[in-house]
Amino acid sequence: MGNSLAVEPLLSLAVTVTSEQHVESVLRNIVQGLASQPAVALTRIWLLPSSDLPGLCHGDLPDCLCLVASAGTPLNSPGEDWSSLQGQFARVPFHVGKVGQVAATRNPILVKDVAAKSDWIVRPDWAKREGIRSFAGHPLMFREKLLGVMGVFSREPLDDQEVIWLGLFANQAAVAIANARAFEEVERLRRELEGENDYLQERVQQGFEFGEILGTGRALKDVLRQIRVVAPTDTTVLIGGESGTGKELVARAIHDLSRRRSHPLITVNCASIPRELFESEFFGHVKGAFTGALRDRIGRFQLADKGTLFLDEVGEIPLELQSKLLRVLQEGTFERVGEDRARRVDVRVIAATNRDLFDEVDAGRFRRDLYFRLCVFPLRMPPLRERLEDVRILAEHFEQLASKRLKIPHAPLTHSDLELLGSYAWPGNVRELQNVIERAVIISQGGPLQVDVVLGPCGTKLHSAPVRASVLSKDEMKRRERENILKALEHSKGKIYGPDGAAAILGMKPTTLTSRMKKMKLQAPQSA
Repeated sequence: MGNSLAVEPLLSLAVTVTSEQHVESVLRNIVQGLASQPAVALTRIWLLPSSDLPGLCHGDLPDCLCLVASAGTPLNSPGEDWSSLQGQFARVPFHVGKVGQVAATRNPILVKDVAAKSDWIVRPDWAKREGIRSFAGHPLMFREKLLGVMGVFSREPLDDQEVIWLGLFANQAAVAIANARAFEEVERLRRELEGENDYLQERVQQGFEFGEILGTGRALKDVLRQIRVVAPTDTTVLIGGESGTGKELVARAIHDLSRRRSHPLITVNCASIPRELFESEFFGHVKGAFTGALRDRIGRFQLADKGTLFLDEVGEIPLELQSKLLRVLQEGTFERVGEDRARRVDVRVIAATNRDLFDEVDAGRFRRDLYFRLCVFPLRMPPLRERLEDVRILAEHFEQLASKRLKIPHAPLTHSDLELLGSYAWPGNVRELQNVIERAVIISQGGPLQVDVVLGPCGTKLHSAPVRASVLSKDEMKRRERENILKALEHSKGKIYGPDGAAAILGMKPTTLTSRMKKMKLQAPQSA
């Protein structure tokens, strides 16, 4: 055996790298351990493209190797950084040069005398200057699958026995790389599972707005027909409609009827996210990316991979972040906050808004290109005043749900109850109807529902005849909504949050109410 490589250090190095659980640490230990051998000038590892590789290697052509680790000691090349992963040899196609030949044939190569076989050396001047005498290249194989190539440049001649020992070490190195990748994949899945668990816990705490889409009226049938048409596709859907009409139920129905139904439906309420946390909420962040980032966090887009992402109240997304949302919609790639690695996802996006987004575009508050990217298939959920024929079935359904949940005896709706419910404008739509029925169940305590009692305190006006959308102008609806909010604030003594706050009385989320008050330039009474 020659003097280039010692057996015992190789055995010790093999044990060290096998115990590592991170690919980056395995690769670094391999090249640094080999480069520390007295006669070894340079050690490098090239791997096939994979999602765990940095930079340009992610998603590259499969028949091309990527330089992922390098270590060595230059003697006569001042200024050269032999640990750099950039440059002429950062990418090596199959069949090109020594490394490409090893990858293509899966067989090792030994160049005993570099000077005699100069055709194998791309930079003979470098080899001469650094005193390179031999080169050994070994394929990194795991379960008959090529992972990459390990190359060693020596300043002393390598003999056949040393090449055999290098081959045995290369086999151990391949096992270590494969195991580290498996460990990292398990860790990634664990983090994703934690993220999904956190998300599901949030959803359980929030509860679902309504049980399911109910109704037999023509307006709802038109919506259901459109759902059946668009659900099997991967088309982006924009659901419009007033607050409380059930836009999230429409998104869930589209997802359940799609080919993605076996994967998650992730919901993001864009109105409830602080402006400074939007990017982290959507795309995730790495530990230390900003103050308070104590651990890595998976964003909603990654949680929804292969599934559906529902962006509720999408008009609330800050203008400066809309370009990043547009990028992931168009290219399917994003970067976590604090990370320069591009990640790819396969997500179908369904968005919802209670605003007229086209007006927002004209006002310069919403990007035009993002609007048209979201509005591929527009779908409008009609307000309850256009679905008065569905009030009865909805009210009976909510009464049964409330009685069961609150453990209060069932109380059927009377004919007079239905007349009152059908004579109301329902500015809060289905959500308001659910809250009205629940309040009636609580007050009635098993007796006849007192719908007239619970409608009164909300400060709403009853009409002698059903109010159709065609009767009320847009200005009239805005005026009535303003009056309704003012009366609710008066009744709650200016309190917005809580079970006795104005938002609960109106049957809407506090964030939605504060947003509308800001838009209408309303202030709560100072007694609050």
